[in-house]
Formats: sequence, structure tokens, C-alpha cells
Amino acid sequence: MGNGPDPHHGGRVLFVEDEPQLLRAMRITLHAKGYEVRTAVDGGHALTEAAAHPPDIVVLDLGLPDMDGIDVIRGLREWTSVPIIVLSGRTSGHDKIASLDAGADDYITKPFSVEELLARLRAVTRRGGAVRTGPVAEVGNYRVDFMAKSVTSRDGGHEPVHLTPTEWRLLEALLRNPGMLVSSRALVSQVWGKAYADDTSSLRLYINRLRRKLEPDPTRPRHLTTEPGMGYRYQP
Repeated sequence: MGNGPDPHHGGRVLFVEDEPQLLRAMRITLHAKGYEVRTAVDGGHALTEAAAHPPDIVVLDLGLPDMDGIDVIRGLREWTSVPIIVLSGRTSGHDKIASLDAGADDYITKPFSVEELLARLRAVTRRGGAVRTGPVAEVGNYRVDFMAKSVTSRDGGHEPVHLTPTEWRLLEALLRNPGMLVSSRALVSQVWGKAYADDTSSLRLYINRLRRKLEPDPTRPRHLTTEPGMGYRYQP
């Protein structure tokens, strides 16, 4: 068989970028890692390419020559829930939040390392694995069983942890997306309902309560981490 890439390993990536050198380098790199790569150089091309050859993951630069990348996200979200990772040279929190609110799943600021992009691609590929493939997930020393609604210590050394119904919904929303950035608005919508999406004031309080119950050191969380100004991430 040799040591070539496994064509079934990574899935189909649509890489949208108007910088030819970066596009070529990433196509070679991702192909070597087992991804099937299609490319687009502007937003219109990206939308037609995605419709003609539906990808498993979209990597999208925000700064495209013909239209704003956020409009591309909205266009894709009209018909597909494919994971979207945004690349951008823009560092403002506004652009990050606008991307996530439009439906992006994660955000990487340029310049970025290939290792970081590959890690985010793996996280997107695993998305949902923690809960959808089985009702049990792990947070540090704790085993979370969603069917039994129980949180128990993996080494048996702690009392079972009691979570309120709201804490359960919040934990499940995070653990359903291992390694992925979940925006504050998305979490509030899932836990309290879409009518409350703009009111994220209670979210930090509940995240802190979960950390006190599940993190070894709640002041330096390792598993339920904050992306300042954007949202939260469950690190398996």
C-alpha cells in the first residue's frame, strides 16, 4: 500500500482563498494529510463549487475580492450545515463575532500555523463524537453520562456531582462539539431559547458554576475554556 495519504482519512475540504501561493501550499499540505481538496478564489466561485461538489468542511478567507466572506457564510447556511472554519487577517472582535453569528464554526487569525489549522480540522471532523456516538463523555476526572443524567468521578474518589437542568443543557451544548468554539449567542440560544440570544449576562455565571463543579482548578480551567469576546470551548 505504501505510505501515501489515505483518501478516506480527512474528508473533502473546500478551501476558499484569493492568495494563489497560500492556496497552492495548503492544497499540497492538506492532500498530503489525506484530505480531498477543492479550491475557490472568490465568493461566487465558492458558492457554486460547494453546490456542485458538497464538501465535508469549508475553510474560508473573509477578505475575498468579490464579496465579504460573511455573506458567503450566510449563503452556505441557507442550505447546508457543513462546518465552516474562517481564516482572516482581521483581528477585531467584531469580525470574529459576526462570523460566528452568521454560522461559522471556528475562526483562525492570520498568520496561522499549519499545525493549528490541522488541529481545528480534526476537531471539526470529530464534532459531535462525544455525545452523538454515545451518551458518555469525560471532563477531566469526571465521567458524564447523558442518558443516566449522572456525573461521577472516574477514580471513584469523589461524591457524584449534582447538576441543575440548566447546567445539564449548557454542558451538553459544549460537549456536543469537542474542541470547537461555540459562540456565546449560540449557547444562550440552545440553553434559554433564541429569544434570549442577545442576553449573555447569565452565561458566564453558569459557566463558572460548571467549572467549580468539574474543573480541578476553576480559576485556571483546562476543559471548559473561554475565548474572550467570542464564546467557549470544550477541550477533551
